[in-house]
Amino acid sequence: MHVGNQSAVTEFILLGLSTDPLVQVLLFPIFLAIYMSTLIGNLLLIVAVKTDKRLHISMYFFLANLSFLDICYTSVIVPKMLVNFFAPKKRISFIGCTTQVFFYLLMGETECLLLALMAYDRYVAICNPLRYNMIMNTTVCLWMISMAWLTGCILASIDLYFVFRLTFCGPNTINHFFCETPLLLQLSCSDVSSNNIVKLVGTVILAFIPLSLILFFYFRIIATIIRTHSGKYKTFSTCVSHLVVVVIFYGSAMFMYVREEQRTRTNGVAVFYTVITPMLNPLIYSLRNKDVKRAMRRLVR
Repeated sequence: MHVGNQSAVTEFILLGLSTDPLVQVLLFPIFLAIYMSTLIGNLLLIVAVKTDKRLHISMYFFLANLSFLDICYTSVIVPKMLVNFFAPKKRISFIGCTTQVFFYLLMGETECLLLALMAYDRYVAICNPLRYNMIMNTTVCLWMISMAWLTGCILASIDLYFVFRLTFCGPNTINHFFCETPLLLQLSCSDVSSNNIVKLVGTVILAFIPLSLILFFYFRIIATIIRTHSGKYKTFSTCVSHLVVVVIFYGSAMFMYVREEQRTRTNGVAVFYTVITPMLNPLIYSLRNKDVKRAMRRLVR
């Protein structure tokens, strides 16, 4: 990042979801309740997986990591949004915006890879059940999740570098409730052609490839289940929760980025995949999974 970039613009203004003070007062308790529910639900799921020995398999190891990611993902955005509901001028410093962009990209990109790993785990469990424990052992799972985090960190750092090497010399108002790369590019007075190339490459790596792998794994899973004469519906039920999460995550994110030129009209979609989805994930998994439901019920008692 060039130090000189900060001489012109030292802070950004986040307009948020509404400029009406009354609406902001009404939104605050709603988003506070959603945020607290997200923290409690995902923390309960993590502790349940940790304390229940029946959940000490790769499927629930990845699920606990997904819950941790969701906590971090929403914590990057929501606390600042809650503060801004009552702030007279919704400022975020240049460094604060940089930090928010980096961790938002890191969590989102890592989650894309983690969802693909979870699909692979179900593929091995259903298509190679006799070798499942040998293939998905503790060492392999730790290596997989470490590589997902490392890849997300590297790609987020590259994206961040290409954004904040630009010059910001004009308006500093962001019509959104958090700092996001496409909106920052609109505020830059530099050439953003290199950023568009980086964005295209990143989209292929983090959207097309993981999603293609997920579709491939589930195609093989469905083909295996069709050939099975007994217990096929019960077997596939372990995949339903993951499929629902994949559809919600990729569906809302793709819809958001396809309509970047109309970003001011898609704040509701951004709220859905940055605030609502992390709250829904533990509910989706606990409602569809008897083992998780039993462990969480025991933990609450």
